Amino acid sequence: MTDDQLTREAADDKMITGAFDHLLQTYMASRHRQKIDIITKAFNFARQAHKGVRRLSGEPYIMHPIAVAQIACEEVGLGSTSISAALLHDVVEDTDYTIEDIENIFGPKIARIVDGLTKISGGIFGEQASAQAENFKKLLLTMSDDIRVILIKICDRLHNMRTLESQPPNKQYKIAGETLYIYAPLANRLGLYKIKTELEDLSFRYEHPEEYASIQKKLASTQASRHELFDSFTQPIKEALDKMGFKYTIKERVKSPYSIWNKMQNKHVTFEEIYDILAVRIIFTPKKREDEINECFNIYVAISKIYKSHPDRLRDWLNHPKANGYQALHVTLMSKQGRWIEVQIRSDRMDEIAEQGFAAHWKYKEGDSAEISEDEGELNDWLRTIKEILDDPQPNAIDFLDAIKLNLFASEIFVFTPKGEIKTMPAGCTALDFAFSIHTFLGSHCIGAKVNHKLVPLSHKLQSGDQVEILTSKSQHIQPSWVNFVSTAKARAKIQAILRRDSREIQKRGEEVFTEFMQKNGLPVTGAAADRLAAFHDIDKREDFYLALGEKTVILGEKDMDELKGKRKKASAAKGWRKFVPFLNSTPKDRKDEGEGQPPLFVVPEKFDRKKPIYVTDDNIKQYKFMNCCHPIPGDDILGFIDNKNQIEIHKRACPVADKLKTSYGNRILDAKWEMHKRLFFDATIQLEGIDRIGLLNEVTNVISQQMNVNIHKVNITCEEGIFTGTLELRVYDRDNVKEIMNNLKKIGDLKEVKQIM
Repeated sequence: MTDDQLTREAADDKMITGAFDHLLQTYMASRHRQKIDIITKAFNFARQAHKGVRRLSGEPYIMHPIAVAQIACEEVGLGSTSISAALLHDVVEDTDYTIEDIENIFGPKIARIVDGLTKISGGIFGEQASAQAENFKKLLLTMSDDIRVILIKICDRLHNMRTLESQPPNKQYKIAGETLYIYAPLANRLGLYKIKTELEDLSFRYEHPEEYASIQKKLASTQASRHELFDSFTQPIKEALDKMGFKYTIKERVKSPYSIWNKMQNKHVTFEEIYDILAVRIIFTPKKREDEINECFNIYVAISKIYKSHPDRLRDWLNHPKANGYQALHVTLMSKQGRWIEVQIRSDRMDEIAEQGFAAHWKYKEGDSAEISEDEGELNDWLRTIKEILDDPQPNAIDFLDAIKLNLFASEIFVFTPKGEIKTMPAGCTALDFAFSIHTFLGSHCIGAKVNHKLVPLSHKLQSGDQVEILTSKSQHIQPSWVNFVSTAKARAKIQAILRRDSREIQKRGEEVFTEFMQKNGLPVTGAAADRLAAFHDIDKREDFYLALGEKTVILGEKDMDELKGKRKKASAAKGWRKFVPFLNSTPKDRKDEGEGQPPLFVVPEKFDRKKPIYVTDDNIKQYKFMNCCHPIPGDDILGFIDNKNQIEIHKRACPVADKLKTSYGNRILDAKWEMHKRLFFDATIQLEGIDRIGLLNEVTNVISQQMNVNIHKVNITCEEGIFTGTLELRVYDRDNVKEIMNNLKKIGDLKEVKQIM
């Protein structure tokens, strides 16, 4: 071994030992029973198993399991069983050791968690389509077996995100997209607010590096004025709390870069227009533990004597905690500077639960945090819902992810049953969602509801505090349209399952009709014959043809016999409704198609380097598919996606469709960059709103046409009761062009809102 190798090995040993000692010190300082032996044993075993292996970043592989164990201990508050499992989480997957070996050395408890972690990591970066969605199903199944599996998996994902720099950009987008789509909502659902925020920010940082850097810079430049506002706002509050004899801390909470960016996108505002960047958190130690809720309200009464409170912005999460265990009282107060500031009041226990989620509950129980009690009612209810969905999984992986995601991030409302019992429901839910949440029979036979004693339709959206009585009828059956207005995962999954079951029965009936028809005419019953008749009736799939026969929307007759016996003229065959559309019946020579003379779409060859970025230029732009879901134009952060035809789709990185693709087909994601030279024009739509006056439209068109020399493609203006609203479709070079136009339009007096639609 050379001197350089020896020096490197000594440096590695020092780094590994230092990281493990830090883990032990963190564990020793926790409330858990001190079981250092098992943790040390797990560390030594994992260190030996991963010996000689390095990560992409170049550091020894064992540093990753130590880092995951550190997060599990310090940031989630887990005990020795979980820390040991975190240290061992990659051993079975990456080395020759088996679960049996782990069980023999460390016992069944740790082995079960390691087994759960191994099952779900198999294809998370796998090559086959939908691997991630399949793994997510496994992840949810193992959750209901032992919640620590998912908690350690989230710690693992957090460390992967913290070290994402060493991955190529296409992998970064895939992992960041998957994190934002699945892991951040999961962390939120389990009450891991701090981890959820960091996962979101890290995903944002890798997917939109320029926007992330810009927001960070603005946060840094406004820090001094925020501190000043915080100090002057909290001074009288401190005096009041001191007078009341409370032991407390007041923290400044700054909105995260991702939350700021999200608000800028959704509300179409600039950084300077966001007023809730600063919030104040009061964390106190109650004088009596059983009196902490009353003491929160006492503090609220005291501070609302100093500042006027916003009547519609009081959020009581004390008496009705969120589904993830979060408890606090949120009030919004008017500062002396004329700014609304949110104040969150919570006890030290509530604060710990807000930071560490369900894991923090276990700290208040006897013994090691290993034993998860059955009194986590909300969590178990949620896991039961997940199990119900998994019992009848969606055939499409993306639909499945959508169904689960509906219930991950939803904010909550409280609804009362006719007997006065409280049910927690996601915000935006309907009367039909409420019916399914009580019982599937109630949902599937629901004809309407009484909300606050008034009759409402199934699609009526519920508000917090509503009292709901569900009305049913035995003659009612599930309608396909119901899927369009339910918003909970359980209701959607149940409706789709029943519709699928009904359609299978109708298909079976249709198949019998087809068989009877063929036998009656002395023809052999074959799949090819069914396909031929399906094509004749302009139906793509055989199953849909059987469905049409079962529903009697297609009736078989003499023409079908002629088609099967080949007696029909080829020209008129298989046209169906198309014969009424002249364009579809014309020959290629007759058509003046826009795409005429266009270069063929680029087809990805077999040995294509997916790690390298693709460059979209003025010359090759027509070789890619630009998707209507997000209308990307130069200047947008984009990515490529290899579709089923091996052609490349271009999406915005923030596109909701792209989020699903990153999660389910991550291995097909490509890094894409613009290399345009302002030669081509693209469509962009701007929406305007303001106070109507003579000459306003003239000023708007002057700014665009004269000042900016931009071509207006289409204008749509309406004026009603003195309010001016309109949309402008423009032909622009890139996104910077759009921003410049919007900034100039904002200078026009009486234009109150200027936002970009596409």
